[in-house]
Formats: sequence, structure tokens, C-alpha cells
Amino acid sequence: QVQLVESGGGLVQAGGSLRLSCTASGLAFSNYVMGWFRQAPGKEREFVAGTTWDDRTARYADSVKGRFTISRDNGQNTVFLQMNNLKPEDTAVYYCAVSRTIRIIISRGNAYDLWGQGTQVTVSS
Repeated sequence: QVQLVESGGGLVQAGGSLRLSCTASGLAFSNYVMGWFRQAPGKEREFVAGTTWDDRTARYADSVKGRFTISRDNGQNTVFLQMNNLKPEDTAVYYCAVSRTIRIIISRGNAYDLWGQGTQVTVSS
């Protein structure tokens, strides 16, 4: 079964940190671009970060640059999102996604063809 499973979300105070994980199964994980997206209530889904298959290139949304870090462990079929200095506006459901058709990081959600179920991140002020 091909799937992505996120974990690591939770409730944290502003200024705190969380580390999200997304583990893939049923696909050649190490071949693909991976991305993290988020969706807050009443807002559209937005790109947060992406990494190439070899973890050499990363791309971030301006709103998270300098605070979030994406990384991957191809041996464990897992991509991570380290989130530091969290702000209330980071509150959202966070989704990981894989693109099996592109080789560069694209922020458009429709470039990604497999999504996880999401994990809730809530940052209190």
C-alpha cells in the first residue's frame, strides 16, 4: 500500500519548537521531491518547504525562512520538518506530499500526487 504518514504535531507555546515526521511506504522514496504544506482554518493550502531527492536543495516559503528546516533520511523513507520559534500564525494542519513527476521543487500543490493525512500544529500565544 502506497502511503505517507505524518506525526509529531501538537500544542506548543509561541517561541517553542516541534519536529514533524513523514514516513513513506510502498514507493521508491529516495527518487522523489518531497514537500510540506499547511492549511489553516478558512485559508487555502500553502507551500511550506520542499527538498530534492538527494536533500541537497531546499526551498522555503518566505514566512518560515530561518525558522523551519526540511531534511530527509532516505534510508528510513522519512522526511522531517524542524520548526523553531513557532508563532500563532503557524497554526494549521500540516501535510507532507510527494511528487513522482518533477525533479525540482515546485510550490504548486497540484505538482504533488500523493499526500499524507495531515497532523495538527497549534501554537498558543
